Amino acid sequence: MADEIERLIRDMGRVPDDLRRKLRPKLRAAGRLVADDAKIRSSWSTRIPRAISVRTSFTKNRPGVSVVVDKNKAPHARPYEHGGRPGKFRHPVFGNREVWVSQVARPFLAPAFDAKNDEAGRLITEAVDETTRDAGFH
Repeated sequence: MADEIERLIRDMGRVPDDLRRKLRPKLRAAGRLVADDAKIRSSWSTRIPRAISVRTSFTKNRPGVSVVVDKNKAPHARPYEHGGRPGKFRHPVFGNREVWVSQVARPFLAPAFDAKNDEAGRLITEAVDETTRDAGFH
């Protein structure tokens, strides 16, 4: 989803502050599509949905919008996400390294991204096009 933003940064160098102010809310809206879907998919947890947030970045190394889970609010999210793949993961029972159990993974971020990728990508493309057009770059 960051292709349009990468292209914008490559073409312009640093994105001017006024364009950032116009672009950021539109990027966040695209990210919220994925975040809201991930929150629904992780509603079996009381902590994971509240730990999901959207971040935007205009840096050269990490341009775009990200949906992230705060590991301090929901440390169990990463094992349950399991790299976005179904399956099982193992963990010690209450930290007892002598007793381990297998648990079924419940991916929520990757499926949300897959479900909303096209729509979010379209919103990002439209946002970049509209913002640059309004700024006189087209």
